Amino acid sequence: MDLQMLTDLYEFSMANGYFATLPHERQARFDVFYRRVPDNGSFVVAAGLQQVVEQVNNWHFSPENIEYLKSLKQFSPEFLDYLSQAKNRCFIKALPEGTPVFPREPILSICGPLIEAQLLETFVLNIVNHQSLIATKSWQINHAAQGRPIMEFGARRAQGPDAATFGARAAIIGGCTSTSNLQAASRFNIPAAGTMAHAWVESFPDELSAFQAWAKVYPDKVSLLVDTYDVLKSGVPNAIRVFKQVRAQGHEPVGIRIDSGDISQLAIAARKMLDDAGFKDAKITASNALDAHVVKSLLDEGAPIDNFGIGERLITSSSSPVLSGVYKLAEEKVNNQWVPTIKVSDSREKITIPGNKQVYRIYDNDHPEQAVADVIALTDETLQAPLKVVNSNPQATNANKVLVNFTAQPLLQDCLTPEGPQKIESDVFKIQQHAKEAIGQLPEATKRLVNPDRYPVYLTAKLAKLQEELIARADFAAQD
Repeated sequence: MDLQMLTDLYEFSMANGYFATLPHERQARFDVFYRRVPDNGSFVVAAGLQQVVEQVNNWHFSPENIEYLKSLKQFSPEFLDYLSQAKNRCFIKALPEGTPVFPREPILSICGPLIEAQLLETFVLNIVNHQSLIATKSWQINHAAQGRPIMEFGARRAQGPDAATFGARAAIIGGCTSTSNLQAASRFNIPAAGTMAHAWVESFPDELSAFQAWAKVYPDKVSLLVDTYDVLKSGVPNAIRVFKQVRAQGHEPVGIRIDSGDISQLAIAARKMLDDAGFKDAKITASNALDAHVVKSLLDEGAPIDNFGIGERLITSSSSPVLSGVYKLAEEKVNNQWVPTIKVSDSREKITIPGNKQVYRIYDNDHPEQAVADVIALTDETLQAPLKVVNSNPQATNANKVLVNFTAQPLLQDCLTPEGPQKIESDVFKIQQHAKEAIGQLPEATKRLVNPDRYPVYLTAKLAKLQEELIARADFAAQD
């Protein structure tokens, strides 16, 4: 699916205006970043880069697109002719997918002709906001599960086919082990998971017959849904009867799934029944509208759950369903010279960070496996100790700091260059591993699900000075 028309009308209105009033080759750089973390967390897991690169690299307008734009009677013939011949000339640098990213840090930066870069805004934000949101929610749930496998079960509750498919991909990046969505499983080489629904059990004369029929068809995949009628009075006892029959035939059962009721108490009782019957290796899977806080609560209560199947609250991030990433102009090339730009607001939080930037993760040389801060710098800067920095958090007190004895790792990498797309990781489980390693380097207090500690993000003194100069210049212009 080509996304060049997944663009708000005002993007075309501005592009048409640029075409009429500015040099057609005016270059610009836009940054994608966010200001607030969903669910009051401390970071977002970056995702969506692969799809962004593919879509931007193949950006063009078909004759049908041009005819539709012409029918709106808002754009000049010259502008439409320009679009009909346009091919992508924009470049991208970005954080690798799976990287934890903090407020106001560029997730990716797009540079190219102003007209063309402007027209990329909507679909780029759509991709990055959605996939990063789901990857982040997935990480939170997997963190709560303490290493227990999470199966992504959300396709039927996702907001559309693309959200289901790319949401499943993002869920794997965040830590899930499998998906029930075969579209995503086949497209992204993800293990497919799932057993039965209640309809299977209801389609037979009784629960035992349903379980026996399943075991006959799938003798090595006997995982039984035990809550259609009564978990402890019929579901688990019938499952145990079938497990014994399966074992007698030389197969070992997988386990049971509980999808309703007081899952903690049911799991405790079911575990004892399974153990007493000689099925200590049979797994208990829990599902039914779970999220990170429910998972943590179940495990805190001692519920003996081995796996979780999580759908709607993962694939929709229902508790915090929006990542409000933005696409803001950072600099323009005027008279062959790059000029930094800034958006000024009465709210200090909404003031943008100007210029062409790099993000560095800072490691204490005495503890090189632990990240201690991030620094946003201009690309022409070299970070050396001692380094004067300013806290990027607008509400920070004691904002000035000097960093010493550190190693700085640059995070933004070239992904789409004049030579074409650069090699970026596409294997979702390798991206997941990168996420685990990168998040593992963060302070533990930063990873709390409730009231996490704020991870420090700084601006270099040079960048902070540039920002203040542009704010003062904008204030002066507003008063003039």
